[in-house]
Amino acid sequence: MYKVFGDMLSGNCYKIKLLMQFLGIEHEWVHIDILAGETHTEEFKQINPNARIPVIQLADGKYLWESNAILNYLAEDTLFLPQENYRKSQVLQWQFFEQYSHEPYIATARYINKYLGLPKERAAEYHAKQAGGHKALSVMEQHLAENKFFVGDTVTIADISLYAYTHVADEGGFDLSEYVNIQRWFRDFEHISGYIKMAR
Repeated sequence: MYKVFGDMLSGNCYKIKLLMQFLGIEHEWVHIDILAGETHTEEFKQINPNARIPVIQLADGKYLWESNAILNYLAEDTLFLPQENYRKSQVLQWQFFEQYSHEPYIATARYINKYLGLPKERAAEYHAKQAGGHKALSVMEQHLAENKFFVGDTVTIADISLYAYTHVADEGGFDLSEYVNIQRWFRDFEHISGYIKMAR
């Protein structure tokens, strides 16, 4: 059985929970409180020296970290990860987009606002994240105007990667009401068998 170290308030951890629910993968969830600094203990840094969640312990005792790496590991040989090389690379394309063009803006703004309470000393940083976040949302909106999901007509881990923080982007100050294709994608995604809501 897998053991997952994570916090369901984290979008990156929620990604792993979603895929495991979709695939019916049995696992033990070990809660790690990031706000209490539990990722910075010496014990935790033994399993991830980068002091971040999620981390998964595999059946053979090995550990794997970085949410999208974990998704790719778990999705291998399932319908959530295409086997054809180009489509598989498209999944990676959107996952890299999520980590470099989406998450640094949308997830960070959410963290500053929701979890830190928008402190005065980080207000400028929070407001500076808005333009980059809307740029990422616009790229997604344009793609979804012509595609049901991010890679073809069936859901993949690319959708899981992007859904996690996008559907709570309002908590980072992003108004999603004008993104009609993203809203449609939310509805389709949320009808997948096994879907569970994020702890908020």
